[in-house]
Amino acid sequence: MPPRTDDTAAPAATHAADRAALRIAVLADSDTRWKWGALTARRLSGTSETGAAERPVEISGLLLRGRATPTPRQLAEVGEVGIGTGRVREVTTVEFLHTVRDEAYDVVVLALVGGAVQAMIHGLAALDLPRRPVVVTGYVGVVYEKLADGLLLRHGADVVLANSRHDGERFRAVYEGVGADTSSVTEAALPFLGGEPHRAQEGRDTVVFAAQPSVPASRADRMYLLRRLVEHARLHPRREVLLKLRSKPGEHTTHIEELPYQRLAERVPGGLPPNFRLVYGHMGEVLDRTDLLVTVSSTAALESLHRRIPTAILSDLGVREALGNHHFIGSGLITSWDHLDGGLRPEPDEEWLAGQGVAADGTYGTAYDTARARVAALLAAGPLPPPAPYYTPATAPGYLPGILARYHLAPDGRPLPGAVTSREPGRVRGAVRETVRNAARGAYRHGVQRVAPVIRRMGEL
Repeated sequence: MPPRTDDTAAPAATHAADRAALRIAVLADSDTRWKWGALTARRLSGTSETGAAERPVEISGLLLRGRATPTPRQLAEVGEVGIGTGRVREVTTVEFLHTVRDEAYDVVVLALVGGAVQAMIHGLAALDLPRRPVVVTGYVGVVYEKLADGLLLRHGADVVLANSRHDGERFRAVYEGVGADTSSVTEAALPFLGGEPHRAQEGRDTVVFAAQPSVPASRADRMYLLRRLVEHARLHPRREVLLKLRSKPGEHTTHIEELPYQRLAERVPGGLPPNFRLVYGHMGEVLDRTDLLVTVSSTAALESLHRRIPTAILSDLGVREALGNHHFIGSGLITSWDHLDGGLRPEPDEEWLAGQGVAADGTYGTAYDTARARVAALLAAGPLPPPAPYYTPATAPGYLPGILARYHLAPDGRPLPGAVTSREPGRVRGAVRETVRNAARGAYRHGVQRVAPVIRRMGEL
């Protein structure tokens, strides 16, 4: 039964331990974060490893309306997350808060950008529910930029998941450094690691380049990587070379892609060789047939390493914080196209792998046991106190109000005047509004991918 969005208050929530089913809501704002959030919900409920949990679990999918709201195609391409796309719906900030108020969820997973997490935490605090849900958040992948900013915007959640021991140590150091409570930091692992270990197959030789929407950013750098990938295909005509893309032109993912490789591929001199292809689809399915994964700094590298697939991190454009490949210093994986063209297959450092939460034997083991135990303890503790984020109108009066206003919330976390739900009084008006909304989103994407690069080039003249 879909969540209610009416303004009538729901009856007092039943204690989580007394209900037959554990009720979890996942709020996400992009395709990648949806995948992380949905799979995290399954891991926390104990349903992902065996397909069954100690008690029934009901997971509701909510997508925060915005520039990167995933399309049905993107949702379908994410792969199996245990929630059918027919059970997922778009919501505004206010609709989300009303849904939490009315539906008495036990757990809410915030799979959002940092500012949105902070806004939802303040919005939930302002609801002042007699029994509020346990709030869980974290990072979708490798944390290589805005560590302090992103972490402090996530502070106030009951559980801040770290994807590895390395991340857990960094997270606690940031919170301790500003005098914030560190008890929420909980070590786990990336929820989408899995799949069969790599096995070479006679007659198969497949190289996959995992593209990233915003790394590198410049046209020259992206054309360089594309040219080297095409040259690799020409040097090895019997090798299948795949360019794995995150989204189609006009679609948005977690990061803005101003220069889609699909557009750049149309301008490759001499065209594309027959053993070179652009592919979409679920990364796990692509990795099923991969014999070498190449990337600049994509989280796909960790998925590949977890399955013991040979993996290379490119140094061609430098090893720089702006590219994120500095995260892989010490991994033994950093190399260049020149070496890969010559047949090199990097060997990962096992100690580095262990610190990154990548299981040497390709299994999860007990990675989520601590997180499950923490959530269970919070659920059993009875009514939880209001969230206590580090940022408040007293600690960040020049920063927090702007963050909250971006999500139509006042400094006290209550909806701003006019920030109402977008419930439609009739099908016709609803269809019209949806058409206008989609047109506006399309115009935004056109501006990002077509107009903005032209204006930037004109400014460089």
